[in-house]
Amino acid sequence: MPFRDVVGEPGHARLVDLLQRSIRRGTLPPSLIFAGPAGSGKRATALAVAQTLNCLEPKADSNSIDACGRCTACARIARGVHPDVLIVEPGDTGAIKIEQVRDVVDRAAYRPFEGTRRVVIIDEADALMASAQNALLKTLEEPPPGSVFILLTSRPDMLLATVRSRCIRLWFAASGSEPLDEDALDVAVRVLSHAATANDASRRIDAAKELLTNTGAGGAGDREQLASHLRAIASMLRDVEVVSTGGNADVLAHPDLRARIERLAAAFGGERGIRAFGAIDKALAALEGNAGVKVVADWVALQL
Repeated sequence: MPFRDVVGEPGHARLVDLLQRSIRRGTLPPSLIFAGPAGSGKRATALAVAQTLNCLEPKADSNSIDACGRCTACARIARGVHPDVLIVEPGDTGAIKIEQVRDVVDRAAYRPFEGTRRVVIIDEADALMASAQNALLKTLEEPPPGSVFILLTSRPDMLLATVRSRCIRLWFAASGSEPLDEDALDVAVRVLSHAATANDASRRIDAAKELLTNTGAGGAGDREQLASHLRAIASMLRDVEVVSTGGNADVLAHPDLRARIERLAAAFGGERGIRAFGAIDKALAALEGNAGVKVVADWVALQL
């Protein structure tokens, strides 16, 4: 289905907007992880990406693009019979074996047969056997020209750290999930504002102190508190991207913070914002791997 038909929470609308802008600008990362619980719209969004990349009559404006949903390419992708959209799923054993991965890697090495981009969607990627994940590593790090790999998973922690590190991860929240709390957003604004004006490493480390607000000895509660602050920063960076590219203000997650977002856009618009977003994603993965909260906070502060 086209992006406009993907139904989800408000947070999903922001993810969809981010994907549409990336496709329109030609900056869509070639290796992606869509993480979130079952029913959160990951697969529908992945198919929308595939349709938009291969649509014969896409609907585009200066900032966004979407599939028409009616052309032969869109129809074949929706039916699962397009030769350039490959879907890998667990077999009868409940696992995705190395032979399945080798097959799609080999097919992805060739130019698209009839579309513009070959899209490989690995559903329930947490079912990938360790050998299958290892077989993916080189391809995820250097995907063939014209190919995009999207891994869908409700348990990203089941993926090898080497797989996660090679992909940009987008989080799809559970239906009815709670919005970010105002304290976390306040921390996010302070951290980003500090990083925007700090040019040397020692001053950047000061921003880590803000990230560690309300944390203590580094236990599970502190880990979740830091993760909450990091998710708030990621949410702010998405809004910064919308503002810096002249996007529709209706998709802002935090319209009440528009003035602050506009000030941050001067520092975090464009490539710096993309790098910062990637750093936040890696930091969240590190927390899942039980990295120390202070180590993660210090590293993030240096990357912003």
